[in-house]
Amino acid sequence: MRPLTFHKLLFQCLFLLIILFLVVIVALKFGAVPVSLYALGRDLLRVVLGQSSQISSDYGLIIQNIRLPRIILGIIVGASLSVAGTSFQALLRNSLADPYVLGVSSGAALGAILALIAEPHLTLPPAFGALLTPVCAFLGAAFTVTVVYFLGRRQGQIDSTTLLLGGVITASFLSAVIVFLMSTVNSSNTRGMVFWLMGNLSTSFQKSVYWFLAAGSFAATGLIYATANDLNLLLSGEKEAMHLGVDIRRVRLVVYIAASLLTGLAVSVSGAVGYVGLIVPHVTRLIFGSDHRTLIPTSALGGAIAVVVADTLARLVVAPNELPVGAVTAVVGAPLFIYLLRRRLT
Repeated sequence: MRPLTFHKLLFQCLFLLIILFLVVIVALKFGAVPVSLYALGRDLLRVVLGQSSQISSDYGLIIQNIRLPRIILGIIVGASLSVAGTSFQALLRNSLADPYVLGVSSGAALGAILALIAEPHLTLPPAFGALLTPVCAFLGAAFTVTVVYFLGRRQGQIDSTTLLLGGVITASFLSAVIVFLMSTVNSSNTRGMVFWLMGNLSTSFQKSVYWFLAAGSFAATGLIYATANDLNLLLSGEKEAMHLGVDIRRVRLVVYIAASLLTGLAVSVSGAVGYVGLIVPHVTRLIFGSDHRTLIPTSALGGAIAVVVADTLARLVVAPNELPVGAVTAVVGAPLFIYLLRRRLT
């Protein structure tokens, strides 16, 4: 493994940041109502200078209240799912592992659905009510990853095939439970739940929610990045890493909790956006190498780019209607998953 320098890491991240900036500009420009680049640049400059009052009401509604919030949400969701996928692949030493395939997204979705069903019947302060869905989504993700992990262990070692099958079966079972709940429980928002489960970034939230998501995702990513060297050693196997001084239990606990938190936060606001945690780490690994000191930040930026692009396509393909963003990621991710599976089994 080649030595990593700060300048090299900075250059790689800066390159992806430039791509992300260009993608954000394109996402802000295109939609059911087109916006000129001149007007877009002028209004963004006014926002930066604190002159938002000078922005026309039409552009202000489109840019500030509709497109920009969902782009920010897409960046957070894409980065969170990609880092979670990178973590699961390293910890389980399986390039096919990701929150969606392992059923972690389904577990988080079930926790979020239960919170949405229970919330009208609870008398909670607004501050606690806003946190109920993310907390339940995290608990659902943590419970699911624990179940799948024990299903995949054989004689103290992780069996990749059993782990993968356990994740797929668990995801199918949890999806059936979700459909059962939505079919039997009376709710005025059933159609919205269905659309949300397929991956949806159109829901608007208060600014405090965006800050909470960003802070939680940044903290969880930081915890995972702190174990980057240990994850590199784990690639050679748990026994070998243990002989090299890696505290396997500590690394496993930190990464599982942090990756489950990332998945729970993402799913609680966007639904099950599939295959992002599978596609992006695989592509960034091919481009930037398997050193997790590089792979974690580049996967985060790559995931943000991927979800913003997918959401932009979801808004444009059948405009003025829109597709669920999860449908777009599945169209790309499912064939790639089949390719990776066949290549792994041959």
